[in-house]
Amino acid sequence: MMSCEIINVAVDGPAGAGKSTVSRAAAKAMGYIYVDTGALYRAVGVNALRNEIDTKDRQAVAESLSDISVNLVFENGEQKVLLNGEDVSAEIRTPDASMAASDVSAVPKVRDFLFDLQRNIASKNNCIMDGRDIGTVVLPNAKVKVFLTASPEERAMRRFRELSEKGSTVKYEEVLEDLIKRDYNDSHREVAPLKQADDAALLDTTGMTLEKSVESLIKIIKEKV
Repeated sequence: MMSCEIINVAVDGPAGAGKSTVSRAAAKAMGYIYVDTGALYRAVGVNALRNEIDTKDRQAVAESLSDISVNLVFENGEQKVLLNGEDVSAEIRTPDASMAASDVSAVPKVRDFLFDLQRNIASKNNCIMDGRDIGTVVLPNAKVKVFLTASPEERAMRRFRELSEKGSTVKYEEVLEDLIKRDYNDSHREVAPLKQADDAALLDTTGMTLEKSVESLIKIIKEKV
């Protein structure tokens, strides 16, 4: 007998763990909507960069929220990120946007600003939502919670390859340094720090292929649902 219950899957983990890639593929395979919450923070970060706002200046970042709208739209199951109606899906993937996202995500007013949007999407759709605090803060009652991680070196190498393929001349050592710095920032911030929820399954993808990682996530979801 089919259940009408809405299934929410919360996937948390550090930067570069492959949460987006793995969650997107698993959602597609299961017919769920994929929600990349990190993209929302990146959009707020991009807005700050465009307007030459210091992303570490919490008051300035908080004040900038009154002039922006951030939305997710889904076309053929693919997520697009709109900043004031403009599709910024490509712009939010730069290294500068990553660091800006880490800064603005530590601002309580930014988290409040995006909180309702995330919860609203989850309340209406079977979805896999990934981020840093989905299982601990945004969707504490999610049916399935997963903490997806990999070693810092492996995560840095994945990110380095991804950036190199896009034509970036960044060095691996710089990517690793940025990633370790972001890990520290994300796990030590006062508001909703990155941590594994008590009831989350741990999925360490170090040494796994993408296919194996996706397969492992789907297996966890199916066992819980």
